[in-house]
Amino acid sequence: MEIRALIIDDEPLARNVILEYSKRINNLTIVEACEDAVQAIEILGNTNIDLLFLDINMPMLSGISFLKTLKNPPLVIFTTAYAEYALESYELNATDYLKKPFSFERFLKAMNKACEQLSLMQAQNKQESTLNKAAPDGYVFIKANKKTYKVNFKDILYVEGLGDYIKIQLRGQHIVTNLTMKKMYDILPSDCFYRIHKSFIISLDNIETIEGNMVQVNKVKLPVGNSYRQDFFQIINKWFPG
Repeated sequence: MEIRALIIDDEPLARNVILEYSKRINNLTIVEACEDAVQAIEILGNTNIDLLFLDINMPMLSGISFLKTLKNPPLVIFTTAYAEYALESYELNATDYLKKPFSFERFLKAMNKACEQLSLMQAQNKQESTLNKAAPDGYVFIKANKKTYKVNFKDILYVEGLGDYIKIQLRGQHIVTNLTMKKMYDILPSDCFYRIHKSFIISLDNIETIEGNMVQVNKVKLPVGNSYRQDFFQIINKWFPG
């Protein structure tokens, strides 16, 4: 994961220290090194920035005042010679606070925090899109009992594996057909259905409750398999902590 960062510091020596340290971190790219916050405004408006290295005590506009003007700020690591600003910086949800002069080891520790936060944010954004997205208007034709059924994706509650067959549970009825779980999983839209067990695929939009290792869909409790548990609960725990 590449991290695109912006340095905002009025001291040339401080900017150079961060630039030199940054060269030792492969996934960190310094987009620009600015002398003041005003210069940074245009860059933030035109460029995707993941992280700010932000000095606090600067002319015209302090780092803290500048941060308060940003509607959707990137992650921030404050860099300053003044320890008295630490509390206020954390109240602004700063990732870290580096008191000058700081070693590469301390810089690396701050970067590890930033990497962890960015990874979590990306995962949350991805899962938010998945969990909040309504079932699509598409459909699939299923052959069963010498008939061909048109099955709308939005009507599928879950799919259960039955040996060489699968049961597609719909609202008010079910269809048993000669398909493998893998084949059905490939057919279903990946952003709306999730395989929680070797024998179960569920509609994310129709999850009612989750208790222990059981997921309830349409009043039916379905188990989460061992090999699927970590990925599934990693998604769920980010959105329903505790």
